[in-house]
Amino acid sequence: MARRVFFSFHFANDFWRTQQVRNIGALEGQSLCTANAWEEVKRKGKASIEKWIDDNMYGKSCVVVLVGSETANRPWVIREIVKGWDAGKGVVGIRINKLLGHDGNSCTAGSNPFDEVGYGNTGKKLSSIAKLVTPSGSDSKAVYDSIKNGIESWIEDAIAIRSNN
Repeated sequence: MARRVFFSFHFANDFWRTQQVRNIGALEGQSLCTANAWEEVKRKGKASIEKWIDDNMYGKSCVVVLVGSETANRPWVIREIVKGWDAGKGVVGIRINKLLGHDGNSCTAGSNPFDEVGYGNTGKKLSSIAKLVTPSGSDSKAVYDSIKNGIESWIEDAIAIRSNN
């Protein structure tokens, strides 16, 4: 049975890339909002966004952060990482910057979002524990294949890391 996961990503920049990962079919993720539905959630304010996150994260075993060029700067992505980790879920990042976007181009690799999250009261960053995977391959097709072949094991590793920390 496929793992149930919560996808976290920068909607405006990476929705197209995220769809490619979702279409791999190895996972059962939350249904993604359309641009119109996401705008409706945002228009209702912070409480509406928090509820959407809570509702969609419920019952998931791992938060999969799909990391593009600006993902680490997105406050809701950081909130989703913290919420998932604090709820005992596995957390893993996967760089998707080499996948082609809606414009047919790749983007630059962004910062590690786990560098933005503290780990307990240790003064350490979550990046010292949670993995950010850089898929192998020099072009979009090779990176897609790398994600397709590795995503299930990366998620299992993240769940194991979380259960040991």
